[in-house]
Amino acid sequence: MEIDSTVEHLWNGQSTTLAVKVLAGADNRASADAPSGFVWLGGFRSDMAGTKADKLVECAQELGCAALRFDYSGHGVSGGEFTQGCISRWTAESLEIIRQKTNGPQVLVGSSMGAWIALRVVQELEKLGEKDRVAGLLLIAPAPDFTKELMEPEFSDDQKSELDSKGYIEEPSEYSDEPTIITKLLIEDGRQNLVLQSGLNVGGPVRILQGMEDPDVPWQHALRVVETLANDDVQVTLVKDGDHRLSRDQDLELLHKTLVQFAN
Repeated sequence: MEIDSTVEHLWNGQSTTLAVKVLAGADNRASADAPSGFVWLGGFRSDMAGTKADKLVECAQELGCAALRFDYSGHGVSGGEFTQGCISRWTAESLEIIRQKTNGPQVLVGSSMGAWIALRVVQELEKLGEKDRVAGLLLIAPAPDFTKELMEPEFSDDQKSELDSKGYIEEPSEYSDEPTIITKLLIEDGRQNLVLQSGLNVGGPVRILQGMEDPDVPWQHALRVVETLANDDVQVTLVKDGDHRLSRDQDLELLHKTLVQFAN
């Protein structure tokens, strides 16, 4: 059974309550080499209540692994304002929650923006001398550097001016009735967190699931991640008719099968 919890995170002198769900691991893990747990890192404007996160917890229960999921500030049921969020802040929150609420090596499962957060967490754990806390990565429709690589090139001159004058722009969303708010803070901070040019080394297996009909993250972007992780064991599964969410029954089954690989 998952246990609801919270973590108080201090950012720019202000404390924010972050909502967390923890599934304790059992003693009967699939093998001695299995990860201690799975950590769900959600996407931009997503929350921990989605079907993929549910599938992760279900799989962890089957394997006897722990599972951790949470909402970034400004997302889901966590505190904070979405418009005050950025990659640096959400990375710092993720790092603190992982260090507080997990033990042993974890598989970081990052969806869309969550893949960017996962890669940044790897970098930050390495700085702390705790890189062995990462057993591997599972990246779903990975969107590292999306603010610079996927957003900025599409901005019109009017949008650029609006970002400078108002500090944000609004764009329609096909996933919500509410528009997507893109802040100047998010764009400028994104430039300080770029990972695709850094020659990352995870040190464990990396598995990538990518839909080829993804309208938000082109499948070629996933291959940029492969190039960045040149020294790691990386495998990419391209789903020919898959969209960005990869939440159909067959997609969730693929997610389950891929998670199980980390326990074998």
